[in-house]
Amino acid sequence: MITRALTAKLRQLGASFPVVTLTGPRQSGKSTLVRQVFDTLPYASLEDPDVRELALTDPRRFLAAYPQGAVLDEVQRVPSLFSYLQSIVDQQPTATALTAPYVLTGSQNFLLLHAITQTLAGRTAVLRLLPLSYAELSAAGQLPATLAALLLQGGYPRLTQVPLAPADFYPSYIQTYLERDVRLLQNVSDLSTFTRFVRLCAGRIGSPLNLSSLASDCGVAVNTAKAWLSVLEASYVVYLLPPHHQNFSKRLIKSPKLYFYDTGVACSLLGLRTAGQVETHYLWGSLFENLVVTEILKHYDAQGQVAPLYFWQDKTGREVDLLLETPGGELLALEVKAGYTLSPDYFRQLSYWRQLSGTAAERAFVVYAGEQQRTTEQGTYLPLKDLASILTSILDAS
Repeated sequence: MITRALTAKLRQLGASFPVVTLTGPRQSGKSTLVRQVFDTLPYASLEDPDVRELALTDPRRFLAAYPQGAVLDEVQRVPSLFSYLQSIVDQQPTATALTAPYVLTGSQNFLLLHAITQTLAGRTAVLRLLPLSYAELSAAGQLPATLAALLLQGGYPRLTQVPLAPADFYPSYIQTYLERDVRLLQNVSDLSTFTRFVRLCAGRIGSPLNLSSLASDCGVAVNTAKAWLSVLEASYVVYLLPPHHQNFSKRLIKSPKLYFYDTGVACSLLGLRTAGQVETHYLWGSLFENLVVTEILKHYDAQGQVAPLYFWQDKTGREVDLLLETPGGELLALEVKAGYTLSPDYFRQLSYWRQLSGTAAERAFVVYAGEQQRTTEQGTYLPLKDLASILTSILDAS
């Protein structure tokens, strides 16, 4: 079993809060992790029809079976439980002898967090578990042989546990889980059109979101496209990276950029079945950029923090792929390049940004697909394998 970077933070917060909530996409490893960390607690899955029926019809009886707490999986399936949990927590304001009295997991962010804000605000710690990161796979010695193979495989734990090809796993995953979540979150009458919408999203990875264009290409209304995109966000399929708020230039792109939480899902939606197809695809650079974005998100998630991550782009085409805000308010500028060879041209956009914003070269990085880290007068070439160390140094300084 691969050790998850979130383990330490999960234990720490479990010792301080009466309720711990873990969110994340389906099959990202939530159930496995909480059952491992809180192995003394009983377990109940609200996906089980019998268990769910009891929780729905007689919630007091259901919770009475777990007077010393429990792991409640996919708890958003029974929203009424949250009010009863609130009552139990308020009657016992201090932590019991258990590591964490109630551990909740859920894969639908909107439903789960809405219920929490209504009933358990201030009573629960909320953490997120995304699929396996590059750093976690590397530490376990389970990195695929090539970068293209890593992009194709993505980070879902099942692909590291059994001999299963991504081309066999992802189509079933997308159909089974995405379509089910869609039915729960949004009344979509035409699933084939929705699937086409998701595929069109995959073709726009790393691009500023243009809802009008997306809706037009899919043949749906803009409001429909907006609602569907919200479903994809709530199901941890797509991630919208916001533009930076500071006006270093008056003519800025104000739309977010579109990414996927997992490159394996994106590759499958693009119809890519082999690493060779990934490496020669026109979105090779965008997929690598997507990987870097999710690596940063996962690193901050493991510390129980939200990544202060943005991008900057003006209407003349000048851009910086990623801006990362440090605890002291400084900005790190990261340009992402999928090349393996060092090239001074990689710093072209960063040089413009540094001049415009007054950013020092020490805070400018090119994250690239090669192996060598090198510091220059323009900034630092940073291999993907060294990204985690830079992020750790930022968090350690907070």
